[in-house]
This record gives sequence, structure tokens and C-alpha cells, in this order.
Amino acid sequence: MSPMLLTACGLASRVMEPEVVITTQYLEQNIPIQERPKKVSMPPVDWYVITEENLEEKMAELQTNTGNVVVFGITPKGYENLALGIADMRRYIKDQQAIIVYYEEALAEDEEPTPPAE
Repeated sequence: MSPMLLTACGLASRVMEPEVVITTQYLEQNIPIQERPKKVSMPPVDWYVITEENLEEKMAELQTNTGNVVVFGITPKGYENLALGIADMRRYIKDQQAIIVYYEEALAEDEEPTPPAE
């Protein structure tokens, strides 16, 4: 064996390895909480149930109240589907609100919880 190899191994064991320093740094999220949109304001809608028995009476009432007669018809199944669609829309909005509240609370600064009023 060559003397160089033996001395090279001896030198490698004497060389100091650099010390690895691990530090942990916590960064706060800087995501501003946005203002909630204003509430939906639904204007009133007048509903008339028109049957064969009250057709003439309701047409005259519409002519007197509005000056013109326009009738939109919907089947009972269509009305049921409309109600189901509105209920599903409400569920979707509530789910979205819950997600928004979750993220707002997660991003809120850690504050001391206020004790409940007695």
C-alpha cells in the first residue's frame, strides 16, 4: 500500500466539519380580513293563485292594480323544483359562510378569550 493513502485518511479525520445550526422562524400571515358584503335585500313579490274558477276575477284585479295583465305560469312540480333549488342555494351560502368564518378565525390574532358574562 502506498503511504499517501494512509496519511490522506488520517488527515480527513482531523478536519473539523462545519457545525450545522438549525433555527426556526415563525412568520405571521399578513392577510387582511375583508369586509363582508352587504346583505341581500329581496323586494316583495306578489303571488296570485289563478284557477279556472277565479280566472276572470284575478284578470280584472291585475288590470285594475297594474294597468296591464301578464301571467307567468308554473306547474306544481316546477314550484317544488323552485323551492328545492332555493333551499339548496341557501345551504350553499351557509356552507360558504362557515368556510369564511373558519379562515377568519384561523387568521385572527391570538387574543385572550373573554369570559362569558354571568
